[in-house]
Order: sequence, then structure tokens, then C-alpha cells
Amino acid sequence: MVVVGAGSRHAEVKLTLRYNLPDPPDPVMAAHVARHAVAVLGAQRIKRAAAVGYGPGDLVTPVADALQALAPQGGITVTELLRVENERYWSYICADTRCCPPEGTPFDLTDHPVAQALATGASRVLSSRAELAATVAPVDGEAGSAMRRATRQAEAQVARLIAKVARSGAKASARRLIATVGVDTVSQVIHRYRAGETASPEVAAWVSVVLRDMRVRDDAWSRMLPEHAQAHLRLWTDITRMARPGYVPAPASLLAFVAWQAGNGALANVALDRALADDPGYSMAMLLRQAVESGAPPSLARLPMTPEQVAASYDEMEAADGDGCDGDGDYDEYADDSDRDDFDDDDFDFDGDGDGDEAGDRYDEDDQVAAGGEDD
Repeated sequence: MVVVGAGSRHAEVKLTLRYNLPDPPDPVMAAHVARHAVAVLGAQRIKRAAAVGYGPGDLVTPVADALQALAPQGGITVTELLRVENERYWSYICADTRCCPPEGTPFDLTDHPVAQALATGASRVLSSRAELAATVAPVDGEAGSAMRRATRQAEAQVARLIAKVARSGAKASARRLIATVGVDTVSQVIHRYRAGETASPEVAAWVSVVLRDMRVRDDAWSRMLPEHAQAHLRLWTDITRMARPGYVPAPASLLAFVAWQAGNGALANVALDRALADDPGYSMAMLLRQAVESGAPPSLARLPMTPEQVAASYDEMEAADGDGCDGDGDYDEYADDSDRDDFDDDDFDFDGDGDGDEAGDRYDEDDQVAAGGEDD
């Protein structure tokens, strides 16, 4: 069922909602779909809507009936309510058999201006939600193998840095050192994508690993200027697809944010599915899920902070929390929400020949996710 909310002045489209039809038919679920649609339309102060249900009558009619019953209670006028199946449509509102016969009204999209515009435009029309989800699915084959190797190398680089800090007895936190180079690297990759470039497996792996640090992720979030939306969509789609298990939530959540920002709620939702499948408790993904499911408009997808404000916020938190050492001589695991600290990027070589053995506990010998791998 697709529900389209329109403005009152010129009937411009203000909001589009899509729901799966309860199958098998369920009056309780049908009422839930209708209530949610009415609530979202009401929250956006939309008073006029049209809806189209795609499929057989036994699935569409319960939702259509519930929508017709509940919309007036929310002060919403349903101007049209259709069912579409096999290139015919039926109206739940029009009872005139001269224009809406019982056998349905045939239609042909071939020559419709909208169909022609979509066929010749840059955007590809996807046939289903499953096809949309496939656009953010993990890479496999040779690309997947390359990413597993690159991720092991990135993990090994992190492990070597942590060991180096521990041996040196330096006060600086390894987490802060990683965050410093991570912020610089991710910022560079953002600018490369704005210039039309892409990321190699080595760079993509490093980006996915350092994004587990909240300071790096939040800095990247603060750089998602809407005027670069298409470049950002391309960037985070690539990193989400290439990221290995345990490193998906941050890039997938950033993809969801820029998709919402661009008005693509469907893409935002499938990106959030990927984030939450990898970490059901990932707070950024849960926050964005609430926003998208509430029908919040893209105008509310504002940047939380500037990069300078992000840096100041984390500096203040670090000053309050101390140097990042937990007091027992060991450095806390690098990718949690707490304190962080400054380092020489010579410690990291994106194209190095390290074999990842020092940090290979996330993967077993067959390049699969180890059962005991840690997540944030």
C-alpha cells in the first residue's frame, strides 16, 4: 500500500509512505497500518491524501477499508483510493460503473509521461524492496575476499599501534591516536568521493575499521552537507557493501542519514536493516529508525554539529575522563563510546603487506567471522 500526502494549495506531493500488505489478511495489522499512516500524515499537518494498494483484493481491501474509516478521524480527506492488479485498477471511492466498472479499468503505462521520464532518467527504477536491499548487500566473490584480507591488515595495524603505545608507557590513549588519523583519513575519502573518485579495498577497510570509533563516525556525520548528497550516497553505499561483519553499523547508519536527507526513505530503511542486523543495539541506527518510521521530513535531517564542535565535545569529554587508560595498565578496547587521544600516521600503511596475524582473531582460517569476534 502506497499512501501519498499532498499539500492543500497546489496538491504538491509532501510525503510518500509504503507499507507491506498483511499476508495472510489480518484485520488487526490492517488497522495498525492505517493508524500509522494517519498518525504520520497528521504529524506533518497533511490534510489530503491518496492511496494505492497493489495486489489481490483479499489483501488490499482490509487496509483500504481501515484507511477509509480512520482517515476522517484524523481530519484527513482521502481523495482517491485504488487497488491495482494485472494492469487494471479499481476505486474504493468511486461507485459510478460508467467510469469505474466492476471488472476494473485497464491502463497502459508504456506511453505515460512519468514512465517515459523514468525510463530515460539517470535513476534506475527498481522492481521490489528486495531489489533495493540488494543495492546495499555485502560484496562477495573476489571483492569480498579482497575486503577480508584488507580488513585483517587494518586490524593488524590497530593492534600494532596499541602494542606500541603499551610498550612505550606513553600517557596518550591508543584510542585517541587512532581517532586522530581516522578523522583525517575519512575526511580525505569524503573529499575524494565529492571529486568523483572511489575507494580501494585497503582504504575502504581502514575507513570501516576506524569508523567504529565514535569520534571518527561523528566527525564524518558532521561533514554530510546536503549539497553533496549524491557523492555521499555513493560513498556510504560503497563502504556499507564492502565492510565486513562487525564494521557495518557505522557506514550503514551514515548511509541511512544521507538517504533520509535526500528524501529516500526506502533506501534509509534498508540501510538501517543492515546496520541493525550487524548490531541490534547500535544507537545511531535506532535513533534514525525512529525518525524515518515517524515520517519525519528530510528538512529535519540536520547535521548534529560542525566538525569543530564534534572535536571540542570529545576533547572536553576526554579531559573529564582522563587519559584513556583504565588504571590497570591496559588500554581499553579502542572502539567504544568513551575517551579517546594523537598519533603519527606513519604507524598506518593502507597498502602495506602486513598479513593481519596480530589482529586476526575476528576471522578464522577460512576468512569467516569467528564465533568469538567482538562487537561494539
